[in-house]
Amino acid sequence: MSEQLSSNKTPLQLTVALSFIALVSMFMLVSQQSFATGKTTPERAEELTHLLLHDCGSCHGMTLKGGLGPSLLPEQFKDKNADYIKYTILYGRSGTPMPPWKSIISEQDAEWLAEFLLSGRIAQLNK
Repeated sequence: MSEQLSSNKTPLQLTVALSFIALVSMFMLVSQQSFATGKTTPERAEELTHLLLHDCGSCHGMTLKGGLGPSLLPEQFKDKNADYIKYTILYGRSGTPMPPWKSIISEQDAEWLAEFLLSGRIAQLNK
């Protein structure tokens, strides 16, 4: 079976896929936390910031300046809006290594992440 997988997938694709699968179980639990109010709690905001820096950073670069994926710094989003970013987070980008996160995080989480990226606050975390 490993011969079959290696002949169909590049090592990079396999690494991305395995990383994604490993994160699924962790984030399925985290995304179920109390969102009954429809507001992101400070604790959840901290978790999402950690997600952004560490899990998104695994492809977008640990300083989010780009890597396998593009930069996530404010200048990357100057011509984008929150809905565009939210959609990308939830549904991924076909033809790229960007996976859909909709089964792992809520729409509310994706919206918070999009607004956070647009705000430019992520640049302050890298200093």
